[in-house]
Amino acid sequence: MARIKKKSKKAKEAAMERVRILFQEAEGMVYGDSALANRYVELARKIAMKNKVKLTSELKRKFCKKCHSYLLPSLNCRVRVHDRRVIYTCLICNHSMRFPYIKEQDSN
Repeated sequence: MARIKKKSKKAKEAAMERVRILFQEAEGMVYGDSALANRYVELARKIAMKNKVKLTSELKRKFCKKCHSYLLPSLNCRVRVHDRRVIYTCLICNHSMRFPYIKEQDSN
């Protein structure tokens, strides 16, 4: 039976840093070349999956789960708040993603 190699902590940190850099580059390219921005998102996802790194919730909201395109509100994404949820709708494939939204409560 083959032994499964465990990724080192340094390798996971390096992978997460690469993922963040790719998302930053995608953000810069979305206005000029959206195909390149989408490619950066695909590469970032592959690196995260290969190194078994979980994407932060902030990064998860930046791309469509269906067509894997980089989302930028008002350009290719619609953002609405409804029933204590934030709804992101991709305008490319029309897929909706719902995230919980909890208002800060007053400390009275």
